[in-house]
Amino acid sequence: MTVPLVVAVVGATATGKSDLALDLAEHLGGEVVNADASQLYEGMDIGTAKVPVSQRRGIPHHQLDVLEVTEEASVAAYQAATRADIGTIQSRGAHPVLVGGSGLYVRAALDRLDIPPTDPRVRIRLEEEAHAAGTPTMYARLRASDPVAAQAIQPNNLRRVIRALEVIELTGRPFSATMPGREYHQPTLTLGLRAPRDLLDHRIADRVHRMWASGLLDEVRTLETRGLRRGRTASRALGYAQALAQLDGVLGEDEAKEQTIAMTRRYARRQESWFGPDPRVHWLDSGSPDVVDRALALVRAAIGDNGGHG
Repeated sequence: MTVPLVVAVVGATATGKSDLALDLAEHLGGEVVNADASQLYEGMDIGTAKVPVSQRRGIPHHQLDVLEVTEEASVAAYQAATRADIGTIQSRGAHPVLVGGSGLYVRAALDRLDIPPTDPRVRIRLEEEAHAAGTPTMYARLRASDPVAAQAIQPNNLRRVIRALEVIELTGRPFSATMPGREYHQPTLTLGLRAPRDLLDHRIADRVHRMWASGLLDEVRTLETRGLRRGRTASRALGYAQALAQLDGVLGEDEAKEQTIAMTRRYARRQESWFGPDPRVHWLDSGSPDVVDRALALVRAAIGDNGGHG
């Protein structure tokens, strides 16, 4: 029997990926697999635009609410868990529909990618050096030791810079040698959603205002009782860091919203830069009235090419 095709829906935040993934899963009899790093965390719902259970149309969802806010998200752990979920879904004869905008997590799930080792002691030391020397100094160090990796990493993305330096120190090889190539782990179709820049900016601002109106601060207060501030990854998530700053009196509400909007727009630009150059992505206009029909046509053509399993 032909293994069911993996379908992925990617793109920038606020382009409507979750809705399209639900539509595709409903039409195909598929199951949804999350590829948004922040949605891995239990209780981080409003600020991540997680689809509520009541709106999931009875479709099984995987890799949601699998981490406590005190835990650090791991690409290696995610890769192992997600590939196991995908295999289980396929064993039921269903199509896995992967959806999310966390680029490296998408690549870890879909591509031939060996995750390099990590060492908390090395990472903590590099973070302390970064705190003392500053991000530009650490980026300059990366550029000197691995210019290929430096070119692929944003100069202000300290987390990625430190990760690259950590891998170089642990393996003695350039970090760029571990960066994924564009080769699927198994037959996959990737659909990308895009929107004009001004429309996307408007959607992001609207989403952020709705987050606060829907009770983000109350959600963050609840997460604080579960140790949110101890969570290195969760506490830095867009919206959550700003909500914490508001609760601390460091930011006013308007400032917290505006900072979240500005940072989310920058994040959307990075997502576009990550997914945009990938020639395997079939791009669709998120505002098109026939976007679902177009997506289904691409999926059914790919299923036919993959041996006809529908």
